[in-house]
Amino acid sequence: MKVVIESTDRIGISQEILTLFAQQTWNLKAVEITSCFTYAHLEHEDLSLKDLEQCLRSVQGIINVARISLMPSEQRENHLQALLDKIPEPIIDVDKQGNILAINQATKVLIAHHQGLSDINQSEQFEYIGKPLTNFLKQLHTSFFFEDASSHAVTINGKGYLADITPVFSPQLNEQKQPVEQVSGAVVVLRTMNTLGRQISLMQSRQQHDFDSIIGQSSEINLIKEQSKRFAELTLPVLINGETGTGKELIARAIHNASVRNKAPFLAVNCAALPEHLLESELFGYASGAFTGAQKGGKPGLIELADGGSLFLDEIAEMSSYLQAKLLRFLEDFTYRRVGGTKELKANVRLISATHQNLAKLIAEQKFREDLFYRLNVLSLNLPALRDRASDVPLLADFFIQNAIKQVASSDNYDSVNIELTQDAISLLKQYAWPGNIRQLQNVLFSVVALNQGSKINASDLKVELDKVLQGEQNKTVKVSEEKSWADAQADFERGLLEQLYPLYPTTRKLAERLAVSHNKIAMKLREHQIK
Repeated sequence: MKVVIESTDRIGISQEILTLFAQQTWNLKAVEITSCFTYAHLEHEDLSLKDLEQCLRSVQGIINVARISLMPSEQRENHLQALLDKIPEPIIDVDKQGNILAINQATKVLIAHHQGLSDINQSEQFEYIGKPLTNFLKQLHTSFFFEDASSHAVTINGKGYLADITPVFSPQLNEQKQPVEQVSGAVVVLRTMNTLGRQISLMQSRQQHDFDSIIGQSSEINLIKEQSKRFAELTLPVLINGETGTGKELIARAIHNASVRNKAPFLAVNCAALPEHLLESELFGYASGAFTGAQKGGKPGLIELADGGSLFLDEIAEMSSYLQAKLLRFLEDFTYRRVGGTKELKANVRLISATHQNLAKLIAEQKFREDLFYRLNVLSLNLPALRDRASDVPLLADFFIQNAIKQVASSDNYDSVNIELTQDAISLLKQYAWPGNIRQLQNVLFSVVALNQGSKINASDLKVELDKVLQGEQNKTVKVSEEKSWADAQADFERGLLEQLYPLYPTTRKLAERLAVSHNKIAMKLREHQIK
């Protein structure tokens, strides 16, 4: 019988209660005492609540005696266990010898599968508490337990986990009988690679990208949206071609978010941003001790973290021949090995690749593997340049201006800020060639808004900023290939100069005045280079 005895806060009252229990030779299994309350677990044949009340009459200060179903410690333990069981990740509490102190339901499921049991209820036959953790999960051993928190990549039931191990410190007496904090155990949390992948995916982009976030109403962009939506229903690789700044990653994310994989990670890597050895370990991960400086316990790669989701390989044409061959091997059966590892791993990943280069030309030059191209180019999209969808420029410009206002304007006067484009400014934006595409448009408008003092942006404001871009391009070192003649190089320069300036000065007289030459010469050069 478990009871709670409410009493006044009198010194010695708990001792009197316990003395009476001893005199009655009642078996006191547990007792917990707080201010004004004494909790007792009593065992005695035919003991009733009435007998207990009768016994306690002689104690001064007793207010009430009532039955309870659980002792306070049991209630706290039940609440804690219920909380742990709600957590989907396996959690294990062990002492410093590696013996289990507590586990949650997810751990029982994991152990049941590891023991080859199809039904979780069958695992109830196992007694976990007090047994060594390695009896059930040999991959987790005491050599992982340190005085500092650590993480280790482990494979259980053929599935990758990251074991986060946090030491638990308790006060203990040293040789001088002084209390010191020493490691008394550890808490192990097993995080699936898929969970880690989703967290990294959120860190890479906190915004939700879908087809509604793709701005544009032109026939070119509407066609891309329709094709992408159909591709999202499939699980085949996609290759996205398009100039720099056309929004290849935005399309890739929209395809992922519209697919059945949208709850799984979307991870992206720029193949041009990392040297070969770093890109290899970034994609495939590495085993413990794979190379000098390798993280103890190894590290999962993006392929492993993106399991069940999508992996976006930007600038795929920049990948080395060695990595092209390794990626091709992965695409054959979706198995791979970590760098320095021997164990075959498998990942269910959809590859979405992107490039601004002409892969057919690179294949002809033997700089890109033809067999890999056919693996990647199952479904293909060709994104239009911004100059080919000029009707979308006003919509994009308005969107970027509003974003720039939010970042530039102070919170105090944000509501009063309203900046608009004049008609001549819109015309100029639509006529400009935009070699940097949407990204260049965004950067130019952000700079103009940051420097703007009024409520209007006119063509002259844009010309100042675009002239800066042009001047920067002219100041770059010009690289001419060996096979080009002086005349060819000069013609390329003239063509580039006219293509940049003519949208800003759309008559021969204005352009001639800008370049300090006759308008007849400008007209002749425009015809020569077929610039309309």
